[in-house]
Amino acid sequence: MSATGIIEARPDDYPAIADIYNEAIRAGNASMEETLKAPSDIAGWVRAFHSRERLYAQLQGGDVLGWGIIKRYSDREGYRFACETAVYLRQTQTRKGYGSAMKRHLIAQASAFGYRHMVAKVFATNEASIRYNLQFGYSIVGTQNEVGFKDGRWLDIVIMQLILK
Repeated sequence: MSATGIIEARPDDYPAIADIYNEAIRAGNASMEETLKAPSDIAGWVRAFHSRERLYAQLQGGDVLGWGIIKRYSDREGYRFACETAVYLRQTQTRKGYGSAMKRHLIAQASAFGYRHMVAKVFATNEASIRYNLQFGYSIVGTQNEVGFKDGRWLDIVIMQLILK
């Protein structure tokens, strides 16, 4: 893996972030989204963020290779110490260590924001993503059977958690 930088995403990064997310939406194995996103959709996410939510871009030579997000698990006060994270990379950039660098960044940032509990929701059929989260200390806490419906079929989601100490 060559050196990359992780920064808080800027409006100039939104087209690439949308493009990367659209790759995942088209692939159909990492997002329940079905509608492709435009840069304006990404801007809308950021405008609606709470003070402890962030979108990060992973750059190499000025190109966005991937992105990561920290979102509150819920807006209900009792969940204020729980967040959900996700990492997406360009399909050509997987298995090169970039996702691991982003995940480490998200864990550090979530801790700095005062979160104690991190959640990852993963397609049950996405074994690589499950293994990826396990390597960071996440544990599987359950499976939601047939919780999603996409491309004419019911999908199971594995719920994973990481308790920050």
